[in-house]
Amino acid sequence: MIEQQPVKSHLLWLEDEVRNLTYYVAVSLDGYIAGPHGEFDSFLVEGDHMEPIWERYRGTAPTQIAEAAGLSVADGPFDTVLMGWNTYAVGLPDHHLPSPYQHLRQIVFTRSHEGPAGSEAVHFTSADPVATVRALKKEDGKDIWLCGGGTLAAVLADEIDRLALKINPVLFGNGIPLFGAREYAPAMLERAGTHAFDSGVLLAEYRRS
Repeated sequence: MIEQQPVKSHLLWLEDEVRNLTYYVAVSLDGYIAGPHGEFDSFLVEGDHMEPIWERYRGTAPTQIAEAAGLSVADGPFDTVLMGWNTYAVGLPDHHLPSPYQHLRQIVFTRSHEGPAGSEAVHFTSADPVATVRALKKEDGKDIWLCGGGTLAAVLADEIDRLALKINPVLFGNGIPLFGAREYAPAMLERAGTHAFDSGVLLAEYRRS
């Protein structure tokens, strides 16, 4: 049986003195964070999980979308967001969000793309993600949010201090995996908390042991 605990009861692990890298993302039951072409509309956006998870991870929605929904992005656990180009590009064609997380420091890792018009607040870099994260951790500030994608998560796997999964009750069958291909290297994580919602969503949180 899954142990259910109040979502706010584990906030202490988000308040460590050390600046952490947290991979916080929605994922399907079969381990995909998006469909083959970046689809994510099958993840639940209504239900009893929405408000408590937002309160815990406030600020993890694009600024304009959060404001349109009447959600405050202030006082969240993160001040920096990292993403690969494919994750960043999801917001370009349909949502016209060249600077999606205006309330955060935005860093996009890419070797072959330049930022579109309106993305002046976004830092595009071809620098080594591991070296970049290690440098960020030495700075003062709140925690760092890795929001995707799976390829970048695989590169940064050994730098991830916290893993927070919104496990949705859906099977994708194919798509972008939670972690891209990496060498076989088992790494144990310690459970920090779990909470099952009536919507079927399970918030599962882990920290590096």
